[in-house]
Amino acid sequence: MALIAPRITGALPSEDAEKLGRALAGSDDITVFVDGTVHRLPPQARDAVVDLLHRFSRGDAVTVSSVEDMLTTSKAAELAGISHTYLRNMTDRGEIPVEYRGTHRRIPRAAIMAWLEGQKKSELREVGKAPGAGA
Repeated sequence: MALIAPRITGALPSEDAEKLGRALAGSDDITVFVDGTVHRLPPQARDAVVDLLHRFSRGDAVTVSSVEDMLTTSKAAELAGISHTYLRNMTDRGEIPVEYRGTHRRIPRAAIMAWLEGQKKSELREVGKAPGAGA
């Protein structure tokens, strides 16, 4: 897994931290508003947000980062519906980005998804060029 640019936020002023702590006491129910619309967070996201808020309420500074989902070449090839060898050859040619962990290759899931999307678009263009296709 690759670490993606963390964001560091300093501790809240003590008065704000105390208010947040009182608001969180005994409740893990968090309501999120985005552009005036209420959104219910899935359990994993809710738990992460509650944990973040609890840390702020204790007066902690917080670092938030994300981890990119990395796949083995076998898993990536299975997801893409191609052979393991074909995928390895594509990484060797630089068509699919790869990271090495020792001698083991790891492929970002996002790279496989982008490649699949590109394949779909290419197929649609080819279908449009076929005789009798279109109006």
